[in-house]
Amino acid sequence: MQTVFQINTTGPGLYEFTEEVAGWVAGSGVLTLFIQHTSASLLIQENADPEVRTDLAAFFHRLVPPTTDPSMSYLTHTYEGPDDMPAHIKAALLPVSLSIPVLNGRMALGTWQGIYLFEHRNAPHTRRVVAHLR
Repeated sequence: MQTVFQINTTGPGLYEFTEEVAGWVAGSGVLTLFIQHTSASLLIQENADPEVRTDLAAFFHRLVPPTTDPSMSYLTHTYEGPDDMPAHIKAALLPVSLSIPVLNGRMALGTWQGIYLFEHRNAPHTRRVVAHLR
């Protein structure tokens, strides 16, 4: 089974799409999710407290600031905007694919775990996540 999820983003941050995936999953096996972009990532993260998402976004912004920050003056890929190369760096540090066991038609996620697209660009995007269940 395969499908593609489209997630609309409005800027940097974590966008949960656990329910969409759960509604598609059936049977048993291994679910693989893969994002078709080089400036966004996928995460399994806590979905109980929204402050976790806020803190993660703030941490990665501090770890890899925009190219307008003097600490990033060594970067040369800057023509697509000050958030572009930092977005590629964040995507290189974070996963772009996930594997999740599926048992009896349900993802074997922990109690407080959710699936997130982590948008690293400032502008809105429509991101594509390919899902494969085998």
